[in-house]
Amino acid sequence: MGRNQALGRYGEDVACRHLIDAGLQVLERNWRCKEGEIDIVARADGVLVVCEVKTRTGHRFGGAREAFTARKVRRLRRLAGLWLRAAPGRGIQLGFTAVRLDAIAVQRPARGPAIIEHIMGVG
Repeated sequence: MGRNQALGRYGEDVACRHLIDAGLQVLERNWRCKEGEIDIVARADGVLVVCEVKTRTGHRFGGAREAFTARKVRRLRRLAGLWLRAAPGRGIQLGFTAVRLDAIAVQRPARGPAIIEHIMGVG
């Protein structure tokens, strides 16, 4: 595993723990299809939560808000629909009433715990 992949895995692990601690149920990680990938698929009550995770070691590339461009939001909405259609009846079986797109930025400082910025409903 390369350095960037290891950093990304670390950030997703931290983000999953954060979501679970916040009361969400993580349903899937790194779901892939030909259109792209969803980092984390979770459930908050009856809401399908699609999370994009960005992990940084500094401030050079910005935080969670900067990671969510209009193009990224459109792609994640499309991927959320594909995830729901991947298994017939998945949305009905799981009782989703809405879809929410979240951005989670994880900053890994040289020392100390990770810094998490979780923005709910970015799209």
